[in-house]
Amino acid sequence: MEAKLSRRQFNALIGAAALGTVGSAFAQAKPGGKLVVGTWGGDYGKFVREYIVAPYLDPKGITTAFALDQTSPRLLKNLAEKRLKHGSMDVTALTFDTMYQVWKNGGLMGLDHSRIPAYGGVLDFLKNPYAVPHIYTGRVILYNPEKVNPAPTSYADLWDPKYANKVGVIDIQYQTTIESAALISGGSMSNFEPGKAKLLELKKQGVKVYPTNEAMGQALATGECWMCIMWLARGRQWQQDGAPIKVAYPKEGVVVYGNGFGILKNARNVDAAYAFLNASLEKQAQISFAEHMGYIPPVKGDVLSADLAKRVDVPESEKSKVINRDYDYLLKNDAQLRDWWNKEFKG
Repeated sequence: MEAKLSRRQFNALIGAAALGTVGSAFAQAKPGGKLVVGTWGGDYGKFVREYIVAPYLDPKGITTAFALDQTSPRLLKNLAEKRLKHGSMDVTALTFDTMYQVWKNGGLMGLDHSRIPAYGGVLDFLKNPYAVPHIYTGRVILYNPEKVNPAPTSYADLWDPKYANKVGVIDIQYQTTIESAALISGGSMSNFEPGKAKLLELKKQGVKVYPTNEAMGQALATGECWMCIMWLARGRQWQQDGAPIKVAYPKEGVVVYGNGFGILKNARNVDAAYAFLNASLEKQAQISFAEHMGYIPPVKGDVLSADLAKRVDVPESEKSKVINRDYDYLLKNDAQLRDWWNKEFKG
């Protein structure tokens, strides 16, 4: 049966043809259908539904389903499904480093930024060809001011012998911990090797290894731990929860951590996926995530109120120190870094 076009559809096609973009322009005119977003559960998944999907996708007639899981299972699924005609997700949410891994392994579509009008407002240092940044924060030092005096100014302060047995690190943050140690021992963002010997010094001083971020938060709250390396967003959250801690910005730099959204190369509903990526950058969506999760919007301009910016953002005095991680180095070295951490540092 031959499909018939309405006058409106016909005019849209003629206009698109004049621009040489018939396929994409017609598809963009009316995204709809089912969209599957792979993301985290808990509060993050709840907020994606409330602040992105409900106000911006539901009105377009897009039916959004969620594939909820932690980072590693979703990463492995994205990589395993890349050779299939269609995978189980259209959009994947991943941390910046794992998103890069999927891209380098051929699992992500290169983005047409003209289909994401809000992309022009993204901060330059967060732009890339394969994903839209959603939220980010910076790596800082958290400390108990009643126990740690003077206030730390460098990662090196965690090695001060007077804080032996009162410094903590987090098992799942092995990469960032080795990276931080490297920055004070002759290494760099692209060479973590000197950090290994430095961390073995900390091990001799009785450093405590906590299994999760939540366990670290509890240790800070009770005074079991006095100082640690952590993300600013987590620190602000724990302060609100009553933990006796302050934030210090290390002179080595405020390293970026965050996550974003990418479109899988074998996505079924590319048009709806683009609508989702654009919606994630909407001003109100960004404000809501900052209010409820404490992360910084990845967009230019005064998106947040002065009070909210003071609570979640990196101070202006420290913004010149914000630096990206070397995601290519991490991709090539993650396995050996994790192996060293488990066998030498924890063993």
